[in-house]
Amino acid sequence: MLSRKGRRVARKTVLKLMNTLGLVCKVRRPRRHRSWQGQTGTTAGNLLNREFGASSPDTKWVTDVTEFRVGDRKIYLSPVIDLFDRSVIAYSCGLSPSLELTNSSLRAAIATLPAAARPLVHPDQGFHYQHVTWRRLLADAGLTQSMSRRGNCLDNAVAENFFGHLKEELFHHTTFDTVEEFTAALHEYIDWYNTTRISTTLKGLSPVQYRAQALAA
Repeated sequence: MLSRKGRRVARKTVLKLMNTLGLVCKVRRPRRHRSWQGQTGTTAGNLLNREFGASSPDTKWVTDVTEFRVGDRKIYLSPVIDLFDRSVIAYSCGLSPSLELTNSSLRAAIATLPAAARPLVHPDQGFHYQHVTWRRLLADAGLTQSMSRRGNCLDNAVAENFFGHLKEELFHHTTFDTVEEFTAALHEYIDWYNTTRISTTLKGLSPVQYRAQALAA
């Protein structure tokens, strides 16, 4: 933000000032990855192959499911992320990690596609993504399926990275009394993430700003 205002910024100077002022950047907590051990349908090859860059919108999408515990209940989130600008182009949340949770987010993402766009869609090997209903949605839209290798979360690192930011910046530092309160905050966070939150990966822009700049060039 300082650079965009014309200020010259030295990283070491920023770190020195942070230390002087007692400012600390919260480091996301490592978690143990638990992969699905069974197989309920058909898997696909790792076509994405950790090539997380994309030269244009709607050429590579990644997706996954994560969970949050609020009181004695769990809430599940299924986002679809465009690797071009790391924007969440569609998502669904609910109280059950059902097939409809993932299928509805995919349907919403497909509804945003321009007529000629046919992105590669990459999740892990979870049962949602092996299921015939998921594969049918992809086939009907003419989209290509890719999957992470079993037990290898780094093959879907961008989705994992988004979940890490979401939990560290919102969930771990706030107490939510009800599911409805958390869900409202989740909607606000995703809107802020897309429109306002800047990223060094996107040259100091938010996803919306980065896409607008690229399309205007």
